[in-house]
Amino acid sequence: MKARKPLGLMSVVLAAGLVLTACGGGDDATADGDTYDWDFTITTGNTSTWHEGAELFAEQVEEESGGRMTVNIFPNEQLSNGNTVAGLEQLMNGEKDLSFNSTIIYASIDPKFGAVNAPFLYTDLEQARATLEATGLEAYKEASAEHGVQLLAMGESGFRQITNSVKPIRTPEDLQALKVRIPGIGLFDDIYKALGANPTTMSFSEVFTSLQQGTIDGQENPIDIIYTSGLDEVQDHLTVWNYVYDPLILGMNKDVYDSLSDEDKKIVDDAAQAAAELQITNNRDKEDGELEELRDKMEVVELTEEESTAFRDAMTPVYEQYQDIWGEDLATAVTPEG
Repeated sequence: MKARKPLGLMSVVLAAGLVLTACGGGDDATADGDTYDWDFTITTGNTSTWHEGAELFAEQVEEESGGRMTVNIFPNEQLSNGNTVAGLEQLMNGEKDLSFNSTIIYASIDPKFGAVNAPFLYTDLEQARATLEATGLEAYKEASAEHGVQLLAMGESGFRQITNSVKPIRTPEDLQALKVRIPGIGLFDDIYKALGANPTTMSFSEVFTSLQQGTIDGQENPIDIIYTSGLDEVQDHLTVWNYVYDPLILGMNKDVYDSLSDEDKKIVDDAAQAAAELQITNNRDKEDGELEELRDKMEVVELTEEESTAFRDAMTPVYEQYQDIWGEDLATAVTPEG
């Protein structure tokens, strides 16, 4: 029986010799008797680092539970027909059990989750990660719990970069009137409008053709997506500006998590931590190699500290607009010291 949101204590005693299968076992569940069959979705395909992390999670919980916990992995948001927001809603309402989702998708449901995606907030990956581990993780656990999600661990999709087919981007003025495809949340719309660009939203499946046909001039994404989607075939310029850090939430439906025994919670927590660490390591290693290959195919600009400061200064109105939306506690928790 699949473990879902508990409907009270339910148990069915099967014929002699069969195990007791619990749906929402709670504190009365015996750690060596309950069996679980969970569905885990990821936004990306089965060759991604997200999938590698999910696979490790599945393998570890099955091994550590002696086969009582099994996990079915569905890439490309298969359970919601590719709709990432609908997929996250499934996690929140208990239609599925686990997912890897960007905080950007969470922000589509509740804008305060975008605090960690604030523009030019971090100078490098190490600073971003250290801040999350020090204070950000606990703050996002609390925010996730409000939406019925137990945040188990945080992975990362890395920094988001920008490509275009018109010119190199080194200053805010270079973005004037450029038509750039962005994720469909208000924060990104406001970032690009503040820089003088013309932001537009569309399904990512439409982006390659739209770039090819000149319907849009550019787009923004982490290096891995730029590389694996072959966007170098339809884009001439890549600017490495590290403008938005994009962490991933490995989340579990909170009712399902709360129904587990303490021993089973530890199995899940440990597997999630191992999965996130593997995903981060593999993602960073992969992006390093991909960026080097893109240098041979595109004009790559890496901003100097002075150039980054000009962009950061241009974001002052965005920070002023979103402070109340993010809330003081969450905004402070993701802000690096110093």
